[in-house]
Amino acid sequence: MFDKLLSTLMGPAPKPLAQPEARLALAALLVRLARADHDYSTAEVERIDRILVTRYDLAPDAAAALRAEAEVLETEAPDTVRFTRALKDAVPHEDRKSLMRAIWSVALADGARDAHEDTLIRLVADLLGVTDQESAIARQSVQNEG
Repeated sequence: MFDKLLSTLMGPAPKPLAQPEARLALAALLVRLARADHDYSTAEVERIDRILVTRYDLAPDAAAALRAEAEVLETEAPDTVRFTRALKDAVPHEDRKSLMRAIWSVALADGARDAHEDTLIRLVADLLGVTDQESAIARQSVQNEG
């Protein structure tokens, strides 16, 4: 699956992702966001695992295994543009708004906002076809939960 996803992402026109690849792509995108500030904290790792457990109804060990695989993929994946566009094609618009909540949840997991993370979030939101307002609503929703 890992090689198939990488070849899809590296192709000239990424094809829509199947569900297993979409899960891995989302997990890798969350890892990329968490690493954007060069401080991949335990709080961020735990938040990613919780998101994967909840979103995909996985057991905690399965979520941790998916995240570990995503950590490897994230280091080898192409630029964020291709990566996110492939994810966009696999996820309906309403679900993309929930992706933004997951993204903001990871970004805010360590208790600090970082300019690198904010820049990546703006790029990802745009590539996912999520408006600034929808992203702001997702951020506020996460902040109100915490």
